[in-house]
Amino acid sequence: MLYLLISCVSFILVSKSFTNKQAWQEGKLKFFSTGFSDFLVSWFQKSRLYTALFQPISFRVRQMVMKGSGSRVVVENVDNELEVGQLCLLDLPDLTLECILEKLPPSGLCSMAGVCSSVRDRCVSDHFWEKHMKQKWGKLIGAAAYKEWELQQVALARKTKSQSDQTKKTSVFKSLSGFLPFRSWVIIPKLQSSRVNITSATTLPVDSVMSLYLSLQKGDFWFPAQVYNRENGNVGFMLSCYDAQLSYDSGTNTFQARYSPYGRRTMEEHIPWDRLRAAPVDTPSHMLHASDCLHDLKPGDHIEIQWRRSKEFPYGWWYGVIGHFYLCDGKENHCHCHYNDVVVLEFCQYTPGSRWRQMMINRKDHREEGNEAYGFYGGIRKLNSAEEIAKWKLLWPNQVLE
Repeated sequence: MLYLLISCVSFILVSKSFTNKQAWQEGKLKFFSTGFSDFLVSWFQKSRLYTALFQPISFRVRQMVMKGSGSRVVVENVDNELEVGQLCLLDLPDLTLECILEKLPPSGLCSMAGVCSSVRDRCVSDHFWEKHMKQKWGKLIGAAAYKEWELQQVALARKTKSQSDQTKKTSVFKSLSGFLPFRSWVIIPKLQSSRVNITSATTLPVDSVMSLYLSLQKGDFWFPAQVYNRENGNVGFMLSCYDAQLSYDSGTNTFQARYSPYGRRTMEEHIPWDRLRAAPVDTPSHMLHASDCLHDLKPGDHIEIQWRRSKEFPYGWWYGVIGHFYLCDGKENHCHCHYNDVVVLEFCQYTPGSRWRQMMINRKDHREEGNEAYGFYGGIRKLNSAEEIAKWKLLWPNQVLE
């Protein structure tokens, strides 16, 4: 277009020179030296080439509202120069910008990360996401979940690198095939290439807190945790808590669970937050927990004990209390049950006389005890937290079980 424009102007100037030489010398020469050059500069500044190469991208804070813990920041892309008095986002002091970003919810941080590379580096920082991670997932994501996340990310990074290397090899062979003589006689290995979505792997670091948060929010990461009263409160699982792999559904704000493959496989959907917890110990569900509280147990203590129906099933944690021997009157001044080598476990959700009501274990040499008829009792953990005890009481069945 520039070539056409110059040609047209040259034609006009030449044609005018044959009719009015003096006018061309005095007037058109001035136009060419001033007006035409200004026109070219103006045209070039408005062109896409100038915008891409020279015009800096600037952003403007259009609205910023902070009330209590809530906040809202709207950022505009300004293509032309900022007017006098308007504030450029990147001109803010570092401390001010940090305060703004700290007030943003996760969705706001994600939006701000699209402003520019400088703001993006701040928005993906663990410093901002650790707070959101703790607020929403802190009570549910335990050490086991973090460990599994790291293993998955390392495996994903290796897979992505392998596929990327394979794609590069394919490109090398294709480029060489265009230069090799008699290439119809040359056998070039045919590598299978596929499109790999590596956005999540390359955009954020493997150990990024933001990456973990977004994977949990989208339900992409199945994490280990435990479910109270599994299978929608099945009577056979009342006041129990079992290991499961969980995935979040942001649409319903609930979870779906895949229970342990040991024994029968079971799925459950629409599990609310109040039926979930992070595993309190790192003992796998098919292994016996090493009890460290047996010598301290006394009547009235709240406990959880491992129990499974048969050797093929995983352990679940069941709520109970330490009871008195039948010869003890239960009075504090006369009770000596805590000196006995045998500990009475009592499960008060069952009626007196039920085979599930009581169980006795040896305090000094406790291992897994039980049989195929009554199930197998495993390790014990004492509940010292009032919050844990209150949680079990909230799950208490509406009627006593048989």
